[in-house]
Amino acid sequence: MLTKRVIPCLDVKDGRVVKGLRFVAIKDAGDPVELAKRYAEEGADELIFLDITASEERRETIKSLVSGVAGVLDIPFTVGGGISTLQDARQVLLSGADKVAVNTAAVKNPGLITEMMGLFGRQCVVVAVDAKRNYDAAAGKNVFGGDAGFWFEVFVYGGKEGTGIDAIEWVKEAQRMGAGEILLTSIDRDGTGDGYDTLLTREVVRSVSIPVIASGGCGDASHMADIFRDSDVDAALAASIFHYERQGVRGVKQVLKERGVPVRL
Repeated sequence: MLTKRVIPCLDVKDGRVVKGLRFVAIKDAGDPVELAKRYAEEGADELIFLDITASEERRETIKSLVSGVAGVLDIPFTVGGGISTLQDARQVLLSGADKVAVNTAAVKNPGLITEMMGLFGRQCVVVAVDAKRNYDAAAGKNVFGGDAGFWFEVFVYGGKEGTGIDAIEWVKEAQRMGAGEILLTSIDRDGTGDGYDTLLTREVVRSVSIPVIASGGCGDASHMADIFRDSDVDAALAASIFHYERQGVRGVKQVLKERGVPVRL
């Protein structure tokens, strides 16, 4: 049986790790290099670094900071934020990343996914999807049947701009275009500590055959255990529970093992 991955996330703004609530109300969480080193030592399976304001500010990812983080890691390392061209992706990979995450640029130009796959390989291409419930009964019936009353809309520019694109259809398209993995974040759950959006995660996992990382809402290890139990998601990402040392990576994995989730200890 394949082991499930536990992935800490570094949301970076102005060179510092930050954490917010539903993509706003940002507060400081620490130094990215120090946190990355700690998580690797604690047994994290991977690390994700997101320069959360790069796309909104129309600038490139801070490559010097990426290099600093990569220098203390011996685990797979994904970097996203502000990557809009093949050259951007190449520079991030040369700075030490193993995989590149694209969100806004992929929505604006889906062909970029195919270009990246062709040059770097599918395994390097992560499509990040930030989704939020849009309450529209007519559209909801189209997605879930019955009287669900909502659908999941894709947002870009760090959750600031809705696109009118259905998240379930978008992940299917992203896979067709060459994505090797989906990083799925529920904006509704982000920073709440109320647990992952099980419905969103389950629907996305069912819609694609590539790995999916669940993100948004993890408040403790039980939430990770729940999302692994209730969906066939490949990995779970968390930030606050690790940054503020409510539960370390090793402790979370121990709880998962006790709950019957296969993890690497």
